Amino acid sequence: MKKIYFTPGPSELYFTVEDHIKTALKKGVPSISHRSSQFKSIYSETVEGIRQLLNLPENYYIGFTSSANEVWERILQNLVVNKSTHLVNGAFSNKFYEFATLMGKDATKIEADYGQCIDPKTVSLDPDTELLAITHNETSSGANQTLDDIKSLREMYPDQLLALDVVSSAPSYPIDYSMVDTAYFSVQKCFGLPAGLGVWIYNDRCLEKNSQIQKTNSTGTYHRLSHLHEMGLKNQNPETPNVLGIYLLGEVVKDMLRKGQETIWRETQYKSSLLYHNLENHSLFTPFVKKKEWRSNTTLVFECKNPSEVIEKLSEKNMIIGKGYGKYADSQIRIANFPTHSKEQVELLVDILLSLN
Repeated sequence: MKKIYFTPGPSELYFTVEDHIKTALKKGVPSISHRSSQFKSIYSETVEGIRQLLNLPENYYIGFTSSANEVWERILQNLVVNKSTHLVNGAFSNKFYEFATLMGKDATKIEADYGQCIDPKTVSLDPDTELLAITHNETSSGANQTLDDIKSLREMYPDQLLALDVVSSAPSYPIDYSMVDTAYFSVQKCFGLPAGLGVWIYNDRCLEKNSQIQKTNSTGTYHRLSHLHEMGLKNQNPETPNVLGIYLLGEVVKDMLRKGQETIWRETQYKSSLLYHNLENHSLFTPFVKKKEWRSNTTLVFECKNPSEVIEKLSEKNMIIGKGYGKYADSQIRIANFPTHSKEQVELLVDILLSLN
């Protein structure tokens, strides 16, 4: 029996990916020139598909990188001269802050306890803050900063650039990207693809800021924002990119558009509710995020008695879930709920978990 991966990334491949890989091999996609008209067509279709799926405004653009981690570095190089502020509520939002300190920025973090989120009312930015970094869905802790919170922060700080980590939430939430100036994700989570491709969304305000910075500061080399943007307008990358990854992303995005955005959002909510409702009263499991409005719908984290034993029992049933992150590896489990996970698969997972004691 085929294993089903409920790990929070890499995770289960989207159910159409195998066929798309076969088609790509037949078409010779992995071998085509990244300067060819065939690749330009692939690039254009993928970008347009993402724009439609995420409902991006007109003045927002898309660039491809190696990972979401790379985007952290590119944002700091290209959009920040001195000062950034980071809302931290877990390991990955903290890593972005650490990147900023390693790059010599005057970085500040406003930190919530692990498993909680930041109350916008407690956020007070220094006037010379250039960028506010927010993580929508903290994959390590399962804490989700609400979209209303993000909207409030935008209204509070209209002059700062807002960067939003949507690594484990796009396209599973109805995010209004006009609330932020730049956002980013990698493809091995909600998009159900092999790792090795990052997607960077940015708007005209980012380009204007970058243009100002370039007058006096280096903003990097081949992946500086101005060069990525210039090449992107030609449906190309500055370097030889992950051509197969871009092709597969474009095909999966088409599949998701056919399924429908609202269907994806609705099914994500249904599957999440099913897991929380059935497990929060189980003797072995307790939702780690106590405040319900802060609980992630896509990366669900539970405190667990004997997590290694639970993981092993599920593995025997070909259900693969994740450990807790970092120091929580021996006390928590993490369950991914991505678009590729069908309602039937989640229902089966719940049945097995409920049978454990």
